[in-house]
This record gives sequence, structure tokens and C-alpha cells, in this order.
Amino acid sequence: MAGEALVRLVGVSKRFGEVVALDGVDLEVQKGEFFSLLGPSGCGKTTLLRLLAGFDTPDAGRIEIAGRDVSRVPPYDRPVNTVFQNYALFPHMTVEGNVAFGLRMKGLSPGEVRKKVAWALELVDLVGLERRYPRELSGGQRQRVALARALVLEPQVLLLDEPLSALDLKLRQELRVELMQLQRRLGTTFIFVTHDQEEALVMSDRIAVMRSGRIEQVGLPDEVYERPKNRFVADFLGRSNLLPAKPHPLGAETPLGPLRLKEPLVREALLVIRPEKIRLYPLGNGAPARDNLVRAKVEEIVYTGAENQYYLRSGEVRLLAYTLNQDLQEPGAEEFSYGEEVLCYLPPENLVVLHE
Repeated sequence: MAGEALVRLVGVSKRFGEVVALDGVDLEVQKGEFFSLLGPSGCGKTTLLRLLAGFDTPDAGRIEIAGRDVSRVPPYDRPVNTVFQNYALFPHMTVEGNVAFGLRMKGLSPGEVRKKVAWALELVDLVGLERRYPRELSGGQRQRVALARALVLEPQVLLLDEPLSALDLKLRQELRVELMQLQRRLGTTFIFVTHDQEEALVMSDRIAVMRSGRIEQVGLPDEVYERPKNRFVADFLGRSNLLPAKPHPLGAETPLGPLRLKEPLVREALLVIRPEKIRLYPLGNGAPARDNLVRAKVEEIVYTGAENQYYLRSGEVRLLAYTLNQDLQEPGAEEFSYGEEVLCYLPPENLVVLHE
């Protein structure tokens, strides 16, 4: 995504005692982008968000917003606002009071406050709930109030710290779409912290995958998923089958035997293939004649509703393959049973080579 960098971090580091929370992070977020920071607990993503918000200051490096160095600028003097994980609503204030609070602190006239609050509540579909208190709202409605309270101040950057994590799965899925649509309508830059891989893939323009205070990979959702930079990214972002590999005339020598690749290996590496890329065929005449067919036995089947997950064994190697229940992948594909022997096809174009 090429454009104007609204947020820039240059060599940003932060320690808490002996713990290195951020280790020389360089990052650019474009204007109008929905950008996600993704990683496990303790990777530094929330620390990075707190530094952007001004709640903490970096030990080293520089933070710029709209070309201005804000590394040591207090939170109230930055063009950002934050939606917290627990929403941090004032329980003694109504919906209207919560949304109006920041505007009143800025000294706006009552008329301006009413106008802006009405705009914000309409934006998040809360018209008619102005007089309710947080305790009288559902989780999804409280999340919308927190969004309205942040957006009514018209920040250049909205920081979101896992704002959907407290909601049930169905509501999270619904609000993901609403949040995406809201961001696109406003054009505000969103920086979103999450540990949920699916959430990041669904919502983001770009994703930064973090580990141990560093950024492992930044890219479009399909880039980081389809072409992970290293084993950590491949393992963390979705499910993966990992195979050690050595050079072979066909492409690679692996514990499954020789496999054809788009380009032969020149040195030892790790091959990665996603479970949905593996195609399953029954033994016999159903499978096409091609390279990269591996015989395996079905050890376990997990039914998730939308798909079947097959846990397979081929010699000492365990493989995971997904098939959709209503959209069989190719003519000849079918559902399989416990203990059944099948043929697994590993397409060369879906075998990704990792050297890290």
C-alpha cells in the first residue's frame, strides 16, 4: 500500500526493568489505513499502542504523527484517541454523557456538543439510547459507545486495544464488519491491536506480526498468510504443515519423499503448506497421475460445521488437511473415514520455502 505515512516509528525501544518490551522497532502506517498489530501475549503490541497514545514514553527512538515528533508529547496534545479493551465507560454517565465528555472538556459550546454527539451516535447506530447507562447496554452497544466517544473528537489516528475480545464469537464477527465499514466511511487511520489471527486477516489493510518486541513481518493480509517470512509467522498466523527439506533434482527431499517445487532448493530449508491447500483423494482410480501425491492414513476427523479437518499420518509425519463440506475441492474428492488410507496432493505452487 503506497501513500502518505501518517504514523512513523524509528528505532523505538522500551524496557520495563530487565524486560525488553520493544527492541528497535521501525514502522510506518499510511494515512487512512486500517493497520493491525498482531502477536501473542507479551510480544509488545500493547506497549507500542501505549507509546503511540502517549501513556508511556520510549527509552530510545522517535515517534512521529503527521510529521511531528510526539515522542514526549502528553496524550492530550496528540491527534489520537483510544478505545480500550474494557471500554472504560463512566458508569454514572448516560450514553450521551459519555460521548459528550471529551467535547465538554475541550470547552465546546452546548450547541456544538449536541450537534457532534448526535452525529457520533448516528454513526455507530445508537440513536434512541442516549439516556441509557452503561449497565443497561449489551456488550456490543457498550463497544459502540466507546467508539463514538473516541470518534466524536475527530482524531487523526484511532487506537484500538483488542476492543472485541470481551464479546461472544457471533457478535465479534458482526462487529468486525461494522468496524471495517465505519473506518472506510470516515477515512480515519485505525491502528488495531489483536491476538486473534482471523480478526486481523478479515479487517486489516496491512498487518504487522510481532514477537518478543520486534516486528517479524509487515504486509497485506494475503501476503503474510500465503507467503510467511519465517517459521514463527507461518505457525502463528493460521495452521501450517511444516516439512524439513534438502535439495533434490525434483525440487526437495523431505520426510514424505521427493516433492516437486516451483524452483528446486539450493540449500536446506523448511517447507510450509496450509491445510486447505492439501487435496485429498481416495486410493484407486480417483486420483490424477501427478507428482507430490503422498499416501496417508486418517487418524482423526474434526467436524467444525463449515469444514472437516483431517489429521493424517504418513510414516513419521503428521499432516493436517481441511475440506469444505459443501464445496468438494475437485471431481473425485469426497469425505473420508477414520482409519481410511488416502492420497494427499501437495501442489508445488502452495509449498512455500522458508530459510528463517
